[in-house]
Amino acid sequence: MSWTTLRFTASATTAEALSEALSDLGALSVSIDDAAAGTEQEQPIFGEPGMPEEALWHSCAVSALFQDGTDVNAAANAASKLAGLATTPPFTIETVEEADWVRLTQSQFDPISISPRLWIVPTWHQPPMPEAINIQLDPGVAFGTGSHPTTKLCLQWLDENLRGGETVLDYGCGSGILAIAAKKIGAGKVIGVDIDPQAVKAAEQNAKANDVACEFHLPDNAVDTAAEITVANILSSPLKLLAPLLADCTASGGRIVLSGILTPQTEEVMACYEPWFAMTVYKEESGWVCLAGNKRRP
Repeated sequence: MSWTTLRFTASATTAEALSEALSDLGALSVSIDDAAAGTEQEQPIFGEPGMPEEALWHSCAVSALFQDGTDVNAAANAASKLAGLATTPPFTIETVEEADWVRLTQSQFDPISISPRLWIVPTWHQPPMPEAINIQLDPGVAFGTGSHPTTKLCLQWLDENLRGGETVLDYGCGSGILAIAAKKIGAGKVIGVDIDPQAVKAAEQNAKANDVACEFHLPDNAVDTAAEITVANILSSPLKLLAPLLADCTASGGRIVLSGILTPQTEEVMACYEPWFAMTVYKEESGWVCLAGNKRRP
């Protein structure tokens, strides 16, 4: 069996109406995303506390999945009319072939050696070194498998710098990989925060599977503990906006680790944190930079 994806490029003012029209026409699923995702024009929209809310991106990608055999061209024109548009917006059509998605996804992730003593092991693999610190991970719908340079750099920093007993905050925790690693290496209280409820759920499940006690919360559930170490592996745009919040979350004299930063973005991100932290470049890998800083004492 195969399916067909219809993808519109639409404005923020028409994306919702198109989405509803496509659903009414029998689409199996409909999503709205940033049409410029992955480019310099990507527009960050966040659900962080104290930040202005924006409904949609200026340019949206409205994607609908239809059963094979659907007249998708007709559906595109019909959806445009139902949405009250004078003309049909630009769209593309793509065939999605059937596959064993679980097996295909699992085949992409093998055990990863972060250091001689720290390994990330997908739940469908046996640990190559049972005597090492092995983090059993099922990423599910959340970001963070340990394979991306941004995550590996944060893990390496934790492996090299945690001394034991520290309070750690993982902001933008995704799968919970950094929080779980911190706890397994020897941190004391560990808290993870993410704006995605599914990520919080995945992180809780991963922590349970690794038999570690971490707390995971949405941003609105205030974290009242000043962290001795704050880790944030997100992207440069939200990192810049979050600088005051992450500074407030970090104890005086504490340390911060930032990743998800492309090499040309280094100076700009560092400048946002300099009012509170003495920042340095920890490491760089494959065009990605990890920053580390010490919070200045009053």
